[in-house]
Amino acid sequence: MTIPWAVSLSTSRFFPTRSAILRRQTSPCSATATMSTAGEQNFTSDTAHLDTIFKQKKALRLVVKRDLKSMDPTLRSEEDEAIQRIVMEAPWFKACKGLCAYISCSALREVDTSRILSHILSSHSETRKKLFVPRVEDRNRNMRMLNISSTEDLIANSMNILEPASLDAEGNEREDVLFANEPVDLLILPGLAFDKAGRRLGRGGGYYDTFLSRYQELAEKRNWKQPLKIALSYSVQIVDEGTIPLTPNDVLVDTLVSPSGVIPISPAALEICQ
Repeated sequence: MTIPWAVSLSTSRFFPTRSAILRRQTSPCSATATMSTAGEQNFTSDTAHLDTIFKQKKALRLVVKRDLKSMDPTLRSEEDEAIQRIVMEAPWFKACKGLCAYISCSALREVDTSRILSHILSSHSETRKKLFVPRVEDRNRNMRMLNISSTEDLIANSMNILEPASLDAEGNEREDVLFANEPVDLLILPGLAFDKAGRRLGRGGGYYDTFLSRYQELAEKRNWKQPLKIALSYSVQIVDEGTIPLTPNDVLVDTLVSPSGVIPISPAALEICQ
């Protein structure tokens, strides 16, 4: 998909987060008093550039949502089937022992994951992959990945999206992947748009980027191998490289799975997906 108005942005430039901007705005008086004219100009430039990025992302989301809405239902079903089949037949999926995966929501027009999840949960307990699925805790980007062993562990939240109950049938806290004793091998991710350089455009909440950053920090701290970040994408969701602008909080994916096949991106993905 080509978005004619989009601007290609360099990932090497530093874009401050909104919280960083607020911290700079509320600096002590002494620091404010010594701020140079050049510093003020840089601050204004960074703020304006960040606002431009958020506007570009918002506009791109509208375009992709429109394309998803107009997608032929038969084609959508065919692509859902193809993507899930490719995932389940992939050597990296068959070999993985634990993974995080999203629960697809048809109202959001996400790539279906129901067959993948059913395949995992219906496996024999001795060979079953350990599955963690998302639970949104609040409006402050806090999302946990909790272990489930059955679809009966899921309940509908206030937005009618299925997620795990925080307690299991015995009243015990479900295992949180951020406190698990073993690493996961895969992270299966949703999104609105992707490119073949690994850029991912979410829905604007920041939940997945926040979780991914936390898990990557955990894996590094525990000297675990980083999990493969795999995004599932309809054909209409793949845009030209450079179309999706980046901020420092955006986490790149390692691999795309589209109806056409697996698209490895990162060195780790190129090694595993050969």
